[in-house]
Amino acid sequence: MKTTLLLTTATVSALAFTPAMAEYPERPIELIVPAPAGGGTDNVARMLNQYLEEELGQPVAVLNVAGGGGAIGVNQFSRARPDGYTLLSTWNSPITTVPHMQRVQYSYETLTPITSTSQSAYTLCVAPDFPAESGEEFLAELQANPGKYTYGNDGVGGTMRLAAERIFEAYDITARPIPFGGAGETLQNFLGGHVDIYGGSITPVLPYVEEGQAKCLLVTSADDNEALPQASGLAALGHPELETVLWRMMLGPEGMEEERAEAVADAVARAVEHPEFQEFLSAQGETLNLVRGEALRERLEQETQAIGETLENLGLKQQ
Repeated sequence: MKTTLLLTTATVSALAFTPAMAEYPERPIELIVPAPAGGGTDNVARMLNQYLEEELGQPVAVLNVAGGGGAIGVNQFSRARPDGYTLLSTWNSPITTVPHMQRVQYSYETLTPITSTSQSAYTLCVAPDFPAESGEEFLAELQANPGKYTYGNDGVGGTMRLAAERIFEAYDITARPIPFGGAGETLQNFLGGHVDIYGGSITPVLPYVEEGQAKCLLVTSADDNEALPQASGLAALGHPELETVLWRMMLGPEGMEEERAEAVADAVARAVEHPEFQEFLSAQGETLNLVRGEALRERLEQETQAIGETLENLGLKQQ
């Protein structure tokens, strides 16, 4: 009896001095954004961060690592320890497009999918006197006049250009791409009459649609967009599979523990429910889009393959 008592006492004493298993996260997290400060990707990441910190209970420091169409930041991130204390907040192009066009140290297969967050369609808009009033009529006009029309876009390999070319290829359309530095530059050249078609994000062109200086007839998402009631979504045209949108996501390094990835995904799901964040997204022309884990990996795989085919057809895919 005496021996048993001594053993029990020793066991209790040992347990008393055994540290409890630390819960993730127990220290600050670094969030790499592979884009310049002040841009759309950075702004959305920083806005979400305000609420993500509350949900995780730890500070989240944003580190901008821009360059190479996002490749420099993602390359750096891909070498991070997979402990959940370095995460990536990115848009889709560095993951699904850039690896087709330049040598990188990562692929969608070597990163841990956590969750997507939001997305925004691109739109194709024309002048008020353009001979079409719907997406179907717009595409028919381009079909009937190969090479006649020019469309402004975000440059060789840009997501907007690829979104347009996927649609044009399916409809056997030839339109002349004119590259610009972004939606703002594209818009000014469209309004100045230097290109026939505006190809870019929705938010910059909205005021001109409301003023009657432009009409947007097509969006590159499967669904219609309530901000552009005249524009057709691709599902309405019978081609939802041609959807190409700008979408944002959070990823972990290769080998990140599933439990920690789930913890981050849960925190993001709670963070995006804040009304202020949703109002911010709406003002940016974006909508919530939460796709998690393996479903996110499947989305990355499908888009990577589709973009690769389009780039190969355009002669832009790296051999």
